[in-house]
Amino acid sequence: MARKFLATEVSDLCVGKQPLSSLPATATVADAVAALKRSGDINVSVWICNHSDSTVTGNDVVSCKCIGKICMVDVIAYLCKEENQSRPFEALQTSVLDLVPKVKGQIRHLEPNSSLLKAIDYILEGAQNLVIPIQTTTTYNQRKQQLTTNPSPLSTTTALHNGKEFCWLTREDIIRFILNSIRVFSPIHTFTIESLNIISTETLTVHYGDPAISALPLITHSHLNQTSVAVINQDNTLIGEISPFALSCCDETIAAAITTLAAGDLMAYLDFIGPPEDLVHLVKMRLQERNLTGMLDLMDDYYNTSSSSSCSSSDEEFGAGKNGGMGRSYPGRRSEAIVCNPWNTLMAVMVQMIAHRVSYAWVVKEDYGLVGIVTFTEILRQFRSIVGSSNTKVQ
Repeated sequence: MARKFLATEVSDLCVGKQPLSSLPATATVADAVAALKRSGDINVSVWICNHSDSTVTGNDVVSCKCIGKICMVDVIAYLCKEENQSRPFEALQTSVLDLVPKVKGQIRHLEPNSSLLKAIDYILEGAQNLVIPIQTTTTYNQRKQQLTTNPSPLSTTTALHNGKEFCWLTREDIIRFILNSIRVFSPIHTFTIESLNIISTETLTVHYGDPAISALPLITHSHLNQTSVAVINQDNTLIGEISPFALSCCDETIAAAITTLAAGDLMAYLDFIGPPEDLVHLVKMRLQERNLTGMLDLMDDYYNTSSSSSCSSSDEEFGAGKNGGMGRSYPGRRSEAIVCNPWNTLMAVMVQMIAHRVSYAWVVKEDYGLVGIVTFTEILRQFRSIVGSSNTKVQ
């Protein structure tokens, strides 16, 4: 029964999903920032389209492929690089391709009739996002084609690629689908996460008083793996987290805070609707002390021109919406980490993660001592193991 369930076509999980916002590979980092703010999406996809003239039919044939996605975390990490801290405006004018992770197999295209099992296998092989064509009627596609005729070169509309619209299929989508039919996998959902051996002790951690900039490689790593960075004290007690999703709902000026604040102060900076005034003043003072006038100008420029925007997380699996960008307001949780205990059942942990829109949960003892982390990936691995080895042939 489980094998039959996982043979479900991925198109069944894409019903009602919004088409991807997209940028061409010729765009700049600044174009990506503008697209993110304009669309209100967490990320924007990047596409390469190759044109070839057909001498037989006289038609222009276009082949398009999604090569990655960009979110504000990528922009922030780029601006925080040592060589860009003193020249953020110049860095924003570089190619968006500088931000696309060069990880083979991170983005995979799947046909709508592909099986859910195949999608899970791709994820377990390292795919972070699956790109699925949205199945629509011919009439709808013709109308959409007319509306997207001669789009702007840097348009972030959901223009057709290869004559189709596409959507992301995420870990959260798959876990939510499995959870809705969890009895198919009985009795695994009643086991504790400790007994299933899915708690990873290889966590990414930073101490409360450490410079936030020292956590930048960890933030980048957790962003790629859709986890987070735990903030702990000297006794290994979990204090909070620096979540890539929290950062993705900020604006580019958060790079100044990462460059100048301690990890604990950065958590406070990310909390609430906007950062506390005393921390904003501290960031500006330290930028002046370090002669980082470019970042200071970036902050002043943003304060003078910013306006509220919104952020949607319907297709994202980092977590709930996040407050914390200057001038950008979002509903959702703060830097308080989502936790569970080793003795919790798999079912309870899955429900908790889905409810909080996170793709991971920190595993702690009763005194909040950090034990490890449990992720959607390891949970998917458990369900995948039920139907046998990766050699199982399900198209």
